Amino acid sequence: MTINSVKYADPAFNSSVNLPDKHKLWMAAIKPPMYSVAIMPILLGTAVAYAKTQTIQLEIFSIFLISAILILAWENLHNDLFDSETGIDHNKHHSVIHLTGNKSLVFWLGNLCLSVGISGILAIAWLQQDPTMLLLILACCGLGYIYQGPPFRLGYQGLGEILCFFSFGPLAVSAAYYSQTQTWSLTAFMGSIILGISTSLILLCSHFHQVEDDLAAGKRSPIVRLGTRRGAQLLPWLCGSLYALTVLGVAIGRFPLWTSLIFGSLPPAFQLCRHVLTHHNQPEKVSNSKFIAVSLHFWSGLLLSLGFLL
Repeated sequence: MTINSVKYADPAFNSSVNLPDKHKLWMAAIKPPMYSVAIMPILLGTAVAYAKTQTIQLEIFSIFLISAILILAWENLHNDLFDSETGIDHNKHHSVIHLTGNKSLVFWLGNLCLSVGISGILAIAWLQQDPTMLLLILACCGLGYIYQGPPFRLGYQGLGEILCFFSFGPLAVSAAYYSQTQTWSLTAFMGSIILGISTSLILLCSHFHQVEDDLAAGKRSPIVRLGTRRGAQLLPWLCGSLYALTVLGVAIGRFPLWTSLIFGSLPPAFQLCRHVLTHHNQPEKVSNSKFIAVSLHFWSGLLLSLGFLL
């Protein structure tokens, strides 16, 4: 892939665009709420570790958290870059590539975020004299690359949600738990399944409003394969699994009763299912469903983690 500096002659980005509109586009490009995806695995893994040891290594937690945010920034920047190569983001006005008009800048900024993020993980591995956590995070990065990066682009084959599940679920949560205890935990693994599902829901919901663009670019997302109606009908089962798995964890004694706090996230779950079932085939109205999914991910992850801390 050749990275060139490209200027876009997009009328949406000429001098007539006023500052408030550009500000909104930049906020959409940066996607601040999406960084809960990086924060929650570290929080959950650490919370499970605390439930076992009654201690938290704050220095390790802080370094890991900052590193995770930077690594996700790399993935988001390079995903926009890779999408610009296929043309799938032609109508995505908040793409970082469209806003900067400079592929080279985005490429190197992404590499900087990745380098600093991995340096933090290396520092933890050096402090603990144990490379295990580093290997887990490198595996997460590998899954993040093959999701959109050439020549793999597995997201275009409809495998993005599966990659997302493992990267932000079992691998990341296990790494966070291991960073605190240098051991493994079935409880952390069970919790990571819940978090992995809620994370994949965000990606799944991002496809409902862009079926035509996905088809034009040859991207066979799950919603393209299933159709918007069947995709919408799948959501209640996926949302319900978050609570069913928590009940199972409590019933078999793996989760403390306090993790039942996750039921406090039912309002965004109901809102997501109702909204998508109603507007699944109306791109303008369903486009905000991924933000409802982010809310569900945040509150379910936070309340589940709080249950372990308590």
